[in-house]
Formats: sequence, C-alpha cells, structure tokens
Amino acid sequence: MPLSNSTSAPAAEVLLPEGLRAESLPRHVALVMDGNSRWAAARGLPPTDGHEHGMRVLMKTVRLSRAWGIRVLTAFGFSLENWNRPKAEVDFLMALIERFINDNLAEFMREGTRLRIIGDRSRLPVSVQKTARDAEEATRNNSRLHLVLAISYSGRMDIVQACRKLAQKVDAKLLRPEDIDESLFAYELQTSCAADEASSSCPDLLIRTSGELRLSNFLLWQSAYSELFFTDTLWPDFGEAQYLQALRAFQSRDRRFGARKNNAAL
Repeated sequence: MPLSNSTSAPAAEVLLPEGLRAESLPRHVALVMDGNSRWAAARGLPPTDGHEHGMRVLMKTVRLSRAWGIRVLTAFGFSLENWNRPKAEVDFLMALIERFINDNLAEFMREGTRLRIIGDRSRLPVSVQKTARDAEEATRNNSRLHLVLAISYSGRMDIVQACRKLAQKVDAKLLRPEDIDESLFAYELQTSCAADEASSSCPDLLIRTSGELRLSNFLLWQSAYSELFFTDTLWPDFGEAQYLQALRAFQSRDRRFGARKNNAAL
C-alpha cells in the first residue's frame, strides 16, 4: 500500500550535520541490529539488558532519521530463525517489541511516523498481533517517516510468499506467466508497503553492526543494489557518530547500478 500524502505532523526544516548533503542522502536505510547479547555479556549483564538498551538505541535512530529527512527505516527486530532461541528469551523479546510499540505510539502520531510490521505474524503472540495492527491503523495517515519493523521475518520466505501470490494469480487467470516482471514481483514482497513516489521498498543503504559480514536472510531480493556498511560497533553502542559515519560512507560511493557513466574508463 502506498504511503499517504498526508501526515499528522508538518515536515520540519531539515537541519543536517556538517558533511551530509540532502540531495545524496539515502531515502531508505535498513538496519541489522546485531550485538545486544555480546554488549551485555561484556558488562556482566543478562542478555535482556542488552536487548532493552538496543530498543532505546533504535528509537534514537528513528528520531535521527526523521530529523535528517530519511524517508524509510527498516529494522530487523526478530528473524524467523530466532524462534529457535530459548523460550524465556523469545518471550522477553516479544514483550519488549510490544512495549516498544506502545511506549512510542504517541510520539509516532505527534511526529508523523507511520509504522508497519512485516514478517510471519501468525507466529506472534495474539497481544503483539493486536498491538501491531492497532498501531498500523493509528499511524496509517502519517508520512514523514515510514518505520518498518521486520518481526518473525525471513528474506527467503518473503520471496517464497511472493511466488505463491503470483502463482495464485496465474492459476486464477488474472495474470499470464509472461506478464511477470521485476516490478510485479517486487509488489508482492512485504516491503512494498514502504514504496511511494519519494521512497523505495529497496534500501539504498543497509547497515549491520557487531562486525558480522553477512545479510543473515534479511531483505535478500531488496538488497540487490544496496550499499552495505559493516561496523564492529555493537548495536547498543551505535549512536549518532556511527550513523553519520555510515551516511557519509554512503555519500562517498559511486552508484552506477551496473551501468557505465559517461567518459568512465573501460
């Protein structure tokens, strides 16, 4: 569903930190928020403390993104594979996600942030499903920042479910196989909820913290031409300085999307 043209908060004048250029900022930033448990372990704290601090850092990143004119922020909050973690940890994370939504809903409304959840909702606790559904409905007319939380999400399963939807349309004779192209396929991906004229469902920049150098089944189709930024910083330590470093690195890259610019060397 495209973003609404309206917003519950007027767009404020964007004041960018030194070194950032408005015309070359990424429209869509994706986050793999890794390292919460290691951050806690290094401080002799339980993993829950790391996750709590990580959620606070996410909200700070939401505020910075909104202030700097980023249009879409997609955060990997819980993967489909994370259901294999100990039940106590999973239960805590589900409660934490629900609390994150409830605690910040008033600010989302006030500041024009639209919330969407992608992933396999059927596995989420009923209370989390309801909280997510209610928050999506409450923020549906906001458009200053589109916050997408990937919960119970798998990039491979996102591709599979898109294939199933297209196959069903072909079976119902609503579509011919030869009509299927990249645009139609992308529309069936769950991230299509973040697409409008001013932003893309595909992230321009994907940031992963904690020193791991992989996508871990996140936005596999959508990241085909994303600029990747890896940092050793653990997610709970990811602050404004680290975010600026990633954005400046993005602005320094030459994005050709497979083409060759005029007068470029062979």
